Amino acid sequence: MKSFELIYESAVDRCGGVESVKDVLPIPRTIKELKKLTDAFCLSNMTCRIFQAGLNRKIIDDKWPAFEQVFQQFDIDAVRMMSNEQLEALMDEKRIVRHWGKIQSVRHNAQTIYEFNEEQGGFVKTIAEWPSDNIVALWDVLKKQFKQLGGASGPYFLRRVKKDSFLLTGDVTKALFRWGAIDETPKNKKQLQYVQNCMNEWQAESDRPYCQISMILALSVD
Repeated sequence: MKSFELIYESAVDRCGGVESVKDVLPIPRTIKELKKLTDAFCLSNMTCRIFQAGLNRKIIDDKWPAFEQVFQQFDIDAVRMMSNEQLEALMDEKRIVRHWGKIQSVRHNAQTIYEFNEEQGGFVKTIAEWPSDNIVALWDVLKKQFKQLGGASGPYFLRRVKKDSFLLTGDVTKALFRWGAIDETPKNKKQLQYVQNCMNEWQAESDRPYCQISMILALSVD
């Protein structure tokens, strides 16, 4: 596995300078800042990511005011108490994307956030305090306990709320191959943990947030 300094130099060369790289690097929220987030904010961003998956993001962005209205500003108590009839009625709501599985996921995810708050010390607190050096374990929690947050959706939700985490985009995966970190596309838990270990080594070397490490990796390849 190559040093992160070499990877960073490649990104700088491809982007045309240090400032060009710096301009696109994400800035994660601190633990203190994350703890100030609301459940509604998290459910809203979770839902937005779920509906964006597989679609042009602009479609969802343009319809988002209607999503906020029909899902009652994503108040978790209001959403988790929505009846089956209310959810079914949304399949006739032309202002939103009418995908039954995704519509159902909103109520389920609101209930799951509520259960985190009741039984596990709070959803926002869990997200804020989860160690980024084992973020793949949080991906697994999101996949198993929430609906429609498998694959890339869990990691993208964390990026939306600015939790420090890396992404495994096509470019990041390509960079992991190029710089000798992997020799097969990571899919299972063992392979994802190996990628996490590589990211941990680069984080220790560079002292950069994980979100910036993955962005620099993406910028280091064509």
